[in-house]
Amino acid sequence: MNSMSRRQATAVVFSGLISTQTLLGFGRPVAAAHRGTVFKTATCGCCAEWVKILSRAGINLEVKDVDSVINIKKMLRVPPELQSCHTAVIGDYVFEGHVPVREIKRLLQERPKAIGIAVPGMPIGSPGMEQGGRKDPYKVVLFYKSGKRVFAEY
Repeated sequence: MNSMSRRQATAVVFSGLISTQTLLGFGRPVAAAHRGTVFKTATCGCCAEWVKILSRAGINLEVKDVDSVINIKKMLRVPPELQSCHTAVIGDYVFEGHVPVREIKRLLQERPKAIGIAVPGMPIGSPGMEQGGRKDPYKVVLFYKSGKRVFAEY
């Protein structure tokens, strides 16, 4: 099978890896706000680099390698225009793509009513996408049930 089935995705949610509050876009971060789960494909090297960067910053992610992240993104309500190569859940928030540690910690501290934040695509120079000194400009986008806005610019 090329992607996680609805039944498998539901099992992930109900096994406690993703809270139902995250799916509904509300709720308080869990006590261990610096722990979470990342869904990625086994062959994506930039995703593995992002996980290492977060680990060095004290954010520990359980890695779930899946054949496809498409159903996970749909289930977690990541808008298509904000999607990237991996999706993480930390506390009650979704983190899509190569989100910088500073913005992850800021979101977890400020706790806005939102689904999460995303770095669309795979911009060069974002965490895990380093290529020498090149740094392309990119935005971190806060997304919620009824829209989105720029959360930070790099």
